[in-house]
Amino acid sequence: MKHLIVAAGLLGLLNGPAQAQLQTVSDITLASAQQLSTAALAACQAKGKQIVVTVLDRGGNTVSVQRADGVGPHNTEASRRKAYTALSTKTDTQLLASNARSNPDAANLTTLPELLLLGGGLPLAAKGQIVGAIGVAAGGGALQDRACAQAAIAAMPELDPAI
Repeated sequence: MKHLIVAAGLLGLLNGPAQAQLQTVSDITLASAQQLSTAALAACQAKGKQIVVTVLDRGGNTVSVQRADGVGPHNTEASRRKAYTALSTKTDTQLLASNARSNPDAANLTTLPELLLLGGGLPLAAKGQIVGAIGVAAGGGALQDRACAQAAIAAMPELDPAI
């Protein structure tokens, strides 16, 4: 009887990993990142604003950075950090900024060095799965930056609409 129990346990161990499956995930491509960047630049330029836009893949790697002429150099880092914040928290950075002003626990997020709680960063999702993030800076304020990021997402039907 003892050998039967041990054999059943070993059989369970052997069957467990065989049933494990790799997760299938989507990621933002270079072509998609460039399309997003072009759409964000065009949306802001139509409003007379010059911006910088950064697109990250689902792992936080920079896929694309495009900067319009005359944009200050600090905005490149701001756009990257907005995208990183949106990706890391899976949240619109405008919402995070608002929450930080009204909630002491959320305000602690400002102490993390890579996060930037300032509107203009949005997670990118396809079929409910996060595939990357976009960050826009230099558009004349957080709400304008956010609007340009939203316009870029709206220009790509493969992506879920921005919140």
